Amino acid sequence: MEAVAPGLVPAAEDAAPVLGVSGLKFCYNRGSEELFGGLSHEFGAGKVTVVTGASGRGKSTLLYMLGLMLTPTSGDVMIDAHPVSKTRDSARSRLRASRIGFVFQDSELDPSRRILDCVMEPGLYVGRSLAQVRPRAWELLRQFGLDDRATHRPGQVSGGQAQRVAVCRALVNNPDIVLADEPTGNLDRDNAALVLGVLAGAAHDGGRTVVIASHDPFVVGQADEVVEL
Repeated sequence: MEAVAPGLVPAAEDAAPVLGVSGLKFCYNRGSEELFGGLSHEFGAGKVTVVTGASGRGKSTLLYMLGLMLTPTSGDVMIDAHPVSKTRDSARSRLRASRIGFVFQDSELDPSRRILDCVMEPGLYVGRSLAQVRPRAWELLRQFGLDDRATHRPGQVSGGQAQRVAVCRALVNNPDIVLADEPTGNLDRDNAALVLGVLAGAAHDGGRTVVIASHDPFVVGQADEVVEL
């Protein structure tokens, strides 16, 4: 496990990173505390990177900037070495939909929809047909032991199952980048291990760039790399 101090860009290793930040700073409003202090870092493909630090240091904020949902005050988010965080809203939306999967802390599943429909949603959003999306959604549900819950609603499954559904949803478009905000925060240790195993598989087996925001020592201990804010 490699610890990385803010401002340090590690040398590229065997897998070229697709995601990085350069000179990153952020303030929520004028006069508020500045976050990140000009952070520059490359997040390696095929690795699980955990962003950690005390409460208030901006772990979730960093993830939302990596996911192009917040814009840095200065500096930039880079995808394939191209600055993208200050491009047009439409361009950022296309990147989010096609290349980024996001796992929210509380899964954020639509309670009125079936599990299968929740997983398929990102694929339909980018214009793929049901016939194209459904096989991939079923494949993911089977892979993560959730196919027997496909017709259930989110309120009818456990917290651990809901988080695995959220990971399936994040992976349905085969994104290069998976971002997870405190994905184990409300889970017991067994379910936390299941969710982390799924995310690690996405990185190690699928070659994806996986970034997790967490203050949990258990999660930090599973990381290939740690960025401490």
